Amino acid sequence: MKNFYLTTAIDYANGSPHIGHAYEKVLADAIIRSRRMEGVNCHFLTGLDEHGQKVQETATQRGMAPQDLCDLVAQDFQKLCSRLSIAYDDYVRTTQLRHRTVVQSMLLRLHAAGEIYKAPYRGLYSTRAERFVLERERVDGKWPDDIGDVVELEEENYFFKLSRYQGWLVEFLQKNVNFIIPSFRQRQVVEFLKEPLNDLCISRPKARLRWGIELPFDAGYVTYVWFDALVNYISAVGYGREDFFRNWPADLHVIGKDILVPAHAVYWPIILHAAGVELPKQILAHGWWLAKGGEKMSKSLGNVVKPLDYIDLYGPDAFRYFVLREMAVGQDSNFSHELFTARYQGDLANDLGNLLSRLVHMVRCYADGRFPTAWPAGPEELQLQNRATETIRLVRAFYQSLEFSSALGEIFSLLQETNRYAERRAPWKLAKRASCERELETALASMGEALRIAAILLTPAIPTAAQEILRQLGLPAVSNWLDLAWSNALDGKVVGEGTILFPRVEEAGALSPL
Repeated sequence: MKNFYLTTAIDYANGSPHIGHAYEKVLADAIIRSRRMEGVNCHFLTGLDEHGQKVQETATQRGMAPQDLCDLVAQDFQKLCSRLSIAYDDYVRTTQLRHRTVVQSMLLRLHAAGEIYKAPYRGLYSTRAERFVLERERVDGKWPDDIGDVVELEEENYFFKLSRYQGWLVEFLQKNVNFIIPSFRQRQVVEFLKEPLNDLCISRPKARLRWGIELPFDAGYVTYVWFDALVNYISAVGYGREDFFRNWPADLHVIGKDILVPAHAVYWPIILHAAGVELPKQILAHGWWLAKGGEKMSKSLGNVVKPLDYIDLYGPDAFRYFVLREMAVGQDSNFSHELFTARYQGDLANDLGNLLSRLVHMVRCYADGRFPTAWPAGPEELQLQNRATETIRLVRAFYQSLEFSSALGEIFSLLQETNRYAERRAPWKLAKRASCERELETALASMGEALRIAAILLTPAIPTAAQEILRQLGLPAVSNWLDLAWSNALDGKVVGEGTILFPRVEEAGALSPL
């Protein structure tokens, strides 16, 4: 049986993790966790892109070997994944032998098929993007930030016949209208393809770059870093081995919009097609996090969010919740300290954390620490039960369509409804009247059941906190949706030791508002 295979972009080994890296990993992880809870076997790949001119230059500046630099950067990115509870199955690094072997085999295959040729070239080169660029890529006469400074370069290189397949790619996109999501991103690719493609330079002479994978047919050159990096999606799952098709084709590539065109939407599909390899099923291009006021984050402006700062202070689940709740997948969104703390205090600490604390306390005080059995439901209970049932249906559909912000909005609407139910029923008042014992037991059981359902639904987004809620409710951890229906699952369960789920945070200057 084929796995649901999900990949992220592999991060570049030339800097520290930022909010974009963290968001992409959290989004991919939430997708994988939601699929696993549906009972789907999954394979989740992420990793590090370690070759190229910028890595070589940075290592030289620091007086160290490129591999040593990559090893340090890999630790930083893997630490980020660990802190965010990213449950990946494999972490590929492009300096690994398993990757280098596949890159060279792909190059040999394309070269033998006449898809690669050698020729002199003169053009504009971006060191920041590590590629040749075209005049039409200027925006209002200026080079975009992701291209940066450009120099004119003339040298002999190897080229892949990209232009040969432009018509094929246009036709493919016309037939596969959901290949790239959101749909407006696919329209951007189609628009890009209205201009003629140049062939792709897939080499760099060792005279100016040695840190790369050597071309198997010419030892004087290394492989262009983008050709090298894109191959990770097949090298990590055993291209050329019998078990390759246990994962390939990838079901979903999760990448940022800045590397959609031309790398993932043009280069990669054409390279695969030319090599006779099936294309991935779908590409999801997510948006950017912008600073307060809609300004792009950049080191020069001093407005870059360091995710580990927020994770260390507020906890990984708070960070995961914010980025999934605040950004509609595929769109840009703003990140500000004020927005983050408002979500933390309002949604997590009040709507969720306080509800759990109050409920556990009341079960201890009014039911000897054990959840009672609910009596036949009245109108108030039926309203809450129907809301929970509808929430289950909507949230599972939203997870399937990758609408995590909408899914979390529905879950917290259920939690708010549960809090309103608690205020209307007022168990603390019922406990004072012996004649209201049945109403008290029903109220506690109903609140517990709504919270149990919410915790299970929250598992893909805030896995650690969700399991802690279930523990305090006296339940074991869950790994699927099997018990996701209104029931008497809490009958007789002993509540666990209560801990504050999202405690008050004293920042003490640890973070500066953006």
